[in-house]
Amino acid sequence: MKLKSFIYVGLAFFAIQTTFAQANVLNAKIPEEIGMKTEAELLLDNDKPLEYGYVGDRDILFSKMVWEKVVLDERVNFPLYFPVEGNLGDDRKSLYQVLKENMDNGMISKVYADSYFTEERTLKDMEASLSMRKITDAGIRYMNENGVGEDEVPEEYIIERNIEAADINSYLIKGLWYFDKRQGELKYRILGIAPAAPDVNFIDSEDSENSEPIPMFWVFFPEVREILHEAKAFNNSNSASPISFDHLLNSRRFHGVIYKEENVYGDREITEYVAENALMQLLESERIKDKIRNFEQDMWSY
Repeated sequence: MKLKSFIYVGLAFFAIQTTFAQANVLNAKIPEEIGMKTEAELLLDNDKPLEYGYVGDRDILFSKMVWEKVVLDERVNFPLYFPVEGNLGDDRKSLYQVLKENMDNGMISKVYADSYFTEERTLKDMEASLSMRKITDAGIRYMNENGVGEDEVPEEYIIERNIEAADINSYLIKGLWYFDKRQGELKYRILGIAPAAPDVNFIDSEDSENSEPIPMFWVFFPEVREILHEAKAFNNSNSASPISFDHLLNSRRFHGVIYKEENVYGDREITEYVAENALMQLLESERIKDKIRNFEQDMWSY
């Protein structure tokens, strides 16, 4: 019996290693063989994101919708940001690269203009917010002097700029805190996520008024979980065992600051009623966190 248990544990450990480690890196004879898996490894590599359990509306005793801002300058949030440059292979991409590439190839078929998921957007709709093409003043003079149109202006008079992974400075996350009375605990469920960057038209300027990050697009998180499960974030402690973006986000391995909660005032943001005072805005964010956390604590106070 002990031998059988030992064998099962060994097989499980082997399956985990072959799933997460870079495949065939020690057996490859040429660089092209790195990442190739044997048929046996492919059979073992059938893991899926952990399914959410069904939660009935009657089981929710308390809930509060909140929006958080995850600033990528903070060290704990680095796995969402890096790498931003270079070609490190298909298994080393930032979260923005994963989202953008899957939008381009059609794997992510729906993106939205807002966090309420009421207005769908296409890649054509997002061109103005993701890229910029501008003719310089010298180019305008060239057009006037030569009587040509915009299509005939030489490239030296044109400035083109695209939003890249390095330009994403934060993520906006919409989630629901709820108290499950069947299991008697407070839980959290991510509903949407949006990469945010400064306006592409002012991204390289020193105009502070236009440097505030704005959401590029929103994706409905449950819809992209399988894609985020296949994409792995770098594990600084053990590169042989990376963590999926789905696991990283669902386990809240990031630090976010609440900037809005659902409220009777049309879900107004904290900056709308606590203006021009960063410290008080941060304290208000912490107050909202405490309000949610205290509900669970009060459930077990006698």
